[in-house]
Amino acid sequence: MKISNVWKGLMVVCLAVFLAACQGSAEEEETTSENTSNAELTGNVVIDGSGTVYPLMARLAEEYMINEQEGVSVEVSRAGTSAGFEKYLVEDGTDFNNASREIKEEEQEKAEELGIDTKEIKVALDGLTFVIHKDNDWAQEMTEEELIDVFLADSDTTNWSDINEEWPDEPIQTYGPNENHGTYEFFFENILEEQDLKDDTNLQQEYSTLVNLIADDVNGIAFFGFGYYVNNQDDIQAVHVDFGDGPVEPSLDTIAEDGDYAPFTRPVFTYLNENLAQEKEEVLDFAMYVLNNMNEFAGETGFAPIPEDEIAESIEQLEGLN
Repeated sequence: MKISNVWKGLMVVCLAVFLAACQGSAEEEETTSENTSNAELTGNVVIDGSGTVYPLMARLAEEYMINEQEGVSVEVSRAGTSAGFEKYLVEDGTDFNNASREIKEEEQEKAEELGIDTKEIKVALDGLTFVIHKDNDWAQEMTEEELIDVFLADSDTTNWSDINEEWPDEPIQTYGPNENHGTYEFFFENILEEQDLKDDTNLQQEYSTLVNLIADDVNGIAFFGFGYYVNNQDDIQAVHVDFGDGPVEPSLDTIAEDGDYAPFTRPVFTYLNENLAQEKEEVLDFAMYVLNNMNEFAGETGFAPIPEDEIAESIEQLEGLN
């Protein structure tokens, strides 16, 4: 009886050890699976292009490198949309090009000649914003037509008093981003309908320079993306625009393709080189991260979010590259 009890005890111990080993093996397999789906990556992701999109993409890159993939270096530059496409549409070019306008027909043709498959990713909505000096207390509200006339070369509007006789009889100085920027092209093509700007419009490469120029010029007015206004409200103010139903303040609530600020709302993009995304796992991984997280950081960088159904469609398309 005693021997039988001993054998029974040994059998219980062995069974317990066996079950523990099986459980440990299952846990190890599960852990291995998790590590595979969240594999630690290394390498570089190179992004250039739009200065307007830069704050959002730089924020996403920072979060990705700190919290997602510490072994991947994401470099974000801001040469401007058009200058960025020149770096993107070459052999061994950039992985992404940020753009504050859609790719042009001739740019797409060049991509096809080079065998580059481009993927357009809409990352946010921006509101073209007109800004003035903090002490300007007369032009805080203007109509869409008045703003256009201020910048047109063949317009009779040269002084503030030409708009309203009660406004100062002082020359208006116009400012904006230069031809490297998609914002300039959007303004010229969509707002001015390809009519010439005033010859003395001061066009700049750096948005920070434009902010400083307006902050120092009580008779100045400039146009650029909403984000550069919202992050410099201590130095400049935005013109409220009357599109026909009363003045509308550009804000995250009004900037939308079907919102109150719709006439001056535009989508902004990043263009992914799909060939490089298929060759470099870190490039595709970052593209997926952008889509899954861009709405979280849109507001804090001065953009309105993209509808979730559009994001889901883009994610499905990128999953097909795996």
